[in-house]
Amino acid sequence: MAKPLELDDVWVDRIKQMLNGLEYGSVQIVVHDGKIAQIDKTERKRFDTPSQAQSQLQAVKSVKQTSKV
Repeated sequence: MAKPLELDDVWVDRIKQMLNGLEYGSVQIVVHDGKIAQIDKTERKRFDTPSQAQSQLQAVKSVKQTSKV
């Protein structure tokens, strides 16, 4: 039968630290013999697409380049 997980304030604080500021990603908690053995954090960074003004500027540049030909 599985042992109940032993979770004290120290581990709760560690888990909170890993989650603090995490926008996109995951936190994985590894348990061995009813005790937390490891915490893994995978963080993803997402970047906004270029603004519409930048897209229009790039379109104008490409038109100028093709008109030179």
